[in-house]
Amino acid sequence: MSVIETNLSHQTIGEIVREDIRAAKILKRNGIDFCCGGKKTLEKACEEKNINIDSIQEELIDLMSRNNPFPEINPDNWEIDFLCDYIQNIHHTYVKQNIPVITELAEKVARVHGAHAPELVKIKELFSEVVSELMPHLHKEELVLFPYVKRLKSVSEHKAEIETTHFRTIKNPIAVMEKEHELAGALIEEIYLISNSFALPEWACNSYKLLYNSLAEFREDLHRHIHLENNILFPKAILLEEKITSN
Repeated sequence: MSVIETNLSHQTIGEIVREDIRAAKILKRNGIDFCCGGKKTLEKACEEKNINIDSIQEELIDLMSRNNPFPEINPDNWEIDFLCDYIQNIHHTYVKQNIPVITELAEKVARVHGAHAPELVKIKELFSEVVSELMPHLHKEELVLFPYVKRLKSVSEHKAEIETTHFRTIKNPIAVMEKEHELAGALIEEIYLISNSFALPEWACNSYKLLYNSLAEFREDLHRHIHLENNILFPKAILLEEKITSN
């Protein structure tokens, strides 16, 4: 959408956010999932949430018609190998660094306050499931998927030869990655709901406050992380592979 569309209803959520990341704030405020739900059209997403599409579309068009103060920070314009490195260096590193901290906090707060706030025990258990989903997921991306994407980039520039892989086409591991994104995303959203949108009781101690603040930040990072992969990296990788194999 180099020219702003006057009707976004049939654009997918992923396409809208890919064009202008600022749109994510409007979508999130209305409870519309722009990462795992990025393949839905705006019309479908609004229908599911019982949202007036005209008002949200008007707000999106108004936003996207205004100059972006940081137009160069658009991941959709980045080289695909750079995008892989960015995801790994920024988002994978963030997850690895913060999982031990949040795990320790969740266990401590559940132990101290779980008797009169049982949702904290459930949050601890759910976050443990998030860890079980994400850690092997990151490992597979770093060892298999990202190197293959970079190999495709080299092949496209005639710097390497295409290699036969056990997964035949990149669509297969991508389908697995997307499924794992859905599982991790659903767990984080369950934590968000159980915590009443990370609303703190008046009596919350500092550890309690830090836990909820850390979970809120983790959720935000995961949304951006999944968006970069589902809506930008994966479609580009599929197209690149198709272009190479069709020649």
